[in-house]
Amino acid sequence: MIEARTLELLDFPAISRQLADRAVSAIAKEWALHLRLAGTFERMGRRLKETEAAQRLLRHYPDWSIGALGDLRPLLRRAARGGVLTAAELLHVAELLRQTRSVRDFLQDKGVEEPLQLLARQLFPRPQLEEQLREALLPPDDLKPGASPLLSQLRRRRQEVEKAIKSLLEGYLRSPQWQRYLQEPLVTVREGRYVLPVKVEHQDRIRGLVHDQSASGATLFIEPWEVVEKGNELRRLELQEREEKERLLGQLSSLVRQEVRALYRSLISLARIDLALARGRLAQEWDAVVPRIEDRPRLRLRGVRHPLLGRRSVPLDLELGYAFDVLVITGPNTGGKTVALKTVGLSVLMARAGLALPAREAEIGWFERILADIGDEQSVAENLSTFSAHLRNLARFLAQASDTSLVLLDELGAGTDPREGGVLGCAILEELLRRGAKVVATTHLSEIKNFVLGHSRAENAAVDFDPETYAPTYRLVLGRPGQSLAFEMAERLGLPPPLVARAKELLRPEEREERELTAQLVQKLAEVERELEEARRQRREAEELARRYRQAEARLRERREQLMAQAREQAAALVRQARREADALLRELREQIREEVGQKREQALHDWRRRMRTLGERYQTPPLFPAPAPSANADQHLTVGSAVLVPSLGREGTVMALEGDKVTVQVGAFKLELPRVAVQPAVVRERYQERTPLPASSVSPVLDLRGQRAEEALEYLSRQLDAALLAGLTQVTVIHGHGTGKLRQAVRSFLTDHPQVKAFRSGTPEEGGAGVTVVELV
Repeated sequence: MIEARTLELLDFPAISRQLADRAVSAIAKEWALHLRLAGTFERMGRRLKETEAAQRLLRHYPDWSIGALGDLRPLLRRAARGGVLTAAELLHVAELLRQTRSVRDFLQDKGVEEPLQLLARQLFPRPQLEEQLREALLPPDDLKPGASPLLSQLRRRRQEVEKAIKSLLEGYLRSPQWQRYLQEPLVTVREGRYVLPVKVEHQDRIRGLVHDQSASGATLFIEPWEVVEKGNELRRLELQEREEKERLLGQLSSLVRQEVRALYRSLISLARIDLALARGRLAQEWDAVVPRIEDRPRLRLRGVRHPLLGRRSVPLDLELGYAFDVLVITGPNTGGKTVALKTVGLSVLMARAGLALPAREAEIGWFERILADIGDEQSVAENLSTFSAHLRNLARFLAQASDTSLVLLDELGAGTDPREGGVLGCAILEELLRRGAKVVATTHLSEIKNFVLGHSRAENAAVDFDPETYAPTYRLVLGRPGQSLAFEMAERLGLPPPLVARAKELLRPEEREERELTAQLVQKLAEVERELEEARRQRREAEELARRYRQAEARLRERREQLMAQAREQAAALVRQARREADALLRELREQIREEVGQKREQALHDWRRRMRTLGERYQTPPLFPAPAPSANADQHLTVGSAVLVPSLGREGTVMALEGDKVTVQVGAFKLELPRVAVQPAVVRERYQERTPLPASSVSPVLDLRGQRAEEALEYLSRQLDAALLAGLTQVTVIHGHGTGKLRQAVRSFLTDHPQVKAFRSGTPEEGGAGVTVVELV
């Protein structure tokens, strides 16, 4: 439980007012102004999740709200008790139903997060009731003429009677005979009756009922006798219309009463959604974060600002309950000690209320109690001095404090003799530590600073200042005590320097020595902190550079893979094109060989070799799977008759002649003259075994594919057909077996599109029948 006095000391009501200003519904504004803290850890977590969800929703839809909504709780309670609502009140109910439907549809359509979805599921649209109310009601506070046949008839007859009455009275206004008896030429209404303003001296000229007299007594308002009966009829019609309206309003109120529970729950849920949105708006304006929460009493705040000071305040780093349970803040007056103290307490209160914190990072634990003693509470009426008031609060705190309490003490030990106040403050801190309470205290007393230095669960902190001007920087530095700087502040605020110098002389020698040592220590610590901050900055820069390097490396790796993929595709395309052109040359060569003999045949072979060299030069690009570069002594093992690999053709051959840097290689039926660097010893052939046809010496006119998968068989068949063509074979028998027929079908489909195949057929019974395919090469 948090006392109201504690909320006031920590400026919580001002936060409530800011929240109320950002709500749009009357109930949410009321709740915000009397903002209640969550009573359990689970409820605090639920509120914070609602705030986080609302903050994200407003990030995408910043102008969305539930719309203005009044406090309809009193009229709904009256309807529940059987009361009859007015037309205006029923219109408010219709608007509530419209907003319920609209908000539910919006939240479901946008797929908002679970906390807001849970609230949306507590909205209960009643479209039939909404339509009934809209059809019967006329804004702002009446019933439509068509609400019932009788009402429509009564209003129509009333209009006819009114028109007849006005026509009769306007006859008096137009007649010169009657105009001189009238005070003014107009028709007016008195006591619900249409009358004429007649001069009092002519009252006997216009006979009728007198309904009123002017304040001066000079005018009588008379309803002529010929109008009285119609006026009576009009009155009867008005009474009948009123009775019919009351009957209709009773019926509509009964319909509302049947749905009053759903209406009330929808009203409350709309207000809860509105309050969550108000918390989200406040979080956006503060650039706030929703704190992480845990069920232990501790907190860690990074870059937190006092929400009421906003950007004017310096962000603070604070923690409590991790490495230490007591934090004592010291330093000069006006340096920001009390602001830091209030920021801690206000942060805990705001988390309990489900509010985001204006911080860079925040972790808030669960504190059952917050006990605050801040400011001067002296009272003449109760004969209390400042010190007495502090002692009364401290006595109460010691009776209530536990391991789930947060205790905030401003100017601990002040108001009495500094020595006695200091040791008393130390004893109080010691007792609070024993109880496990978490404590933040401010002080100027050296005894309390020294107590903290000697206790493992306590820590000093200082509000910083400019060492040259002694002006406060409002930064909070953990880990070192602060200086009060009474003399420096006095001089800065205008006391004569000789007076301040004299005050320093009055210090005891040990006090002056302690003061000088403390000043030196603070200066050294400030230097260390500056160097540490510089090191942190450099580390951040190094980490940023490393991050950028890793990103650049990843981009380069990705780009390299893209280029490699493109290169592979281009190389494959070139290989396919070279194979097509080589196949065309082979077909042309075979035709010439068949037709020519002798010297002409040799000339044809020479022309073919020249054209093959030209073709090789055109497609001198890295193969799809390039071979390793030949070593400097690769050709030392080349001898006539040795087996070599020609990587540019992907074929093996035999060295027929060596002359200088040229080598003649027999590849199948052809001799090629190549540079030595264009061939490699055949010891590396296993690297190309999967893509290189067998040499001509091992080519058989019978190819057995049985036992192989279709992909393997077709790859093998392709290589063997190339080898057979180079070896000069004109026919090949492919054994694929009967089996399921899938391999036979795959082989024949492959042969149909093969450029080197002239024709193919099934084998004869002697050749193997349908289990073989006889292929005729071009």
